[in-house]
Amino acid sequence: MTSYSTNRRRAVLGLLSALLLVVAAYSLSSGAIPTDLWEVVARLPAVLASLLWPHPPDQGAADQLVMVLAEIRMPRLLLGVIAGAGLAICGALMQGLFRNPMADPGLLGVSSGAALGAVLTIVLGSAWSARLTLPLTTWLLPVTAFGGGLVSIFIVHRLSVVGGKTDIATMLLAGIAVNAIAGAAIGLLSYIADDVQLRSLIFWSLGSLQITDWRKLAVALVVIVPALLVLPRYANALNANLLGESEAGHLGIDMEKVKRQLIVVVALVVGILVSLSGVIGFVGLVVPHLIRILIGPDHRLLLPASALFGAALLIGADIVSRTAVAPAEIPIGIITALLGGPFFLYLLVRFHRTRSLR
Repeated sequence: MTSYSTNRRRAVLGLLSALLLVVAAYSLSSGAIPTDLWEVVARLPAVLASLLWPHPPDQGAADQLVMVLAEIRMPRLLLGVIAGAGLAICGALMQGLFRNPMADPGLLGVSSGAALGAVLTIVLGSAWSARLTLPLTTWLLPVTAFGGGLVSIFIVHRLSVVGGKTDIATMLLAGIAVNAIAGAAIGLLSYIADDVQLRSLIFWSLGSLQITDWRKLAVALVVIVPALLVLPRYANALNANLLGESEAGHLGIDMEKVKRQLIVVVALVVGILVSLSGVIGFVGLVVPHLIRILIGPDHRLLLPASALFGAALLIGADIVSRTAVAPAEIPIGIITALLGGPFFLYLLVRFHRTRSLR
């Protein structure tokens, strides 16, 4: 039985890894200037060399492709992998923590709170950033976005606890309220922003994987990747939580401590992702639910599988956003909303049908 379970786990993760590789390869070869996949593969050593040696000699069109890959497509691909995996695994964590498939960083106000923190920095933070050195300026936006996300999820969690237990209806209503308040504050800040700041605010509100340089991507690599590697350690606690918090307590698991730790980690990951890519909704809702339907609720497999599928899905959405109306670009948040909105309505209908049968 154990051998069968292990083989199945390896097969699922292998298939999802293969899907991610295929989508990633297609992402590197697609864009405003279509490129043959084999030509991209042939130029990868030159791309790596250009990253280590920032000023290669000009050698014509071939070096132009290297520059496009090294400065545009490769950072965009890596951000898509990190953002998709981070949002999906945070969604899986929140759904397991609240024992509800409708839990999502966007629906519970984490994304909007993080966006508010980022927008505050964009509109009002010029006075702060002028006094900071370059390394501190790089971290200013992620830190404020993390703070906004942490405050939002703390408020939602506190309001949703009734009689020592999390009430799902109250949780969703609290998330709606926090989203509304954050949206109103962002609207006010947009009203007082100048033209340059307003263009940046449009980026945050619609979401995009456009990134300016490797320095900003390094922030995500330094913080988010270690967090994603640590999160699977909570799989057994989340599995026990599926039986109920009291049952998990009987098994020796302090769920309140687990909740506090996971809430901080989710706010950290989502906050930094929002500071880099803006608000990208519904990835954390759709991906864990689909994976759960396919392989079941075991978080030991659900968390890594959600990370792989989330990365593949977001990269696929980014390919659509770049190529559907090329050379123009559709914000990726619109693509994910078109996918996730109907799926959320389906979950609501299914939830009401399940309750009516009880």
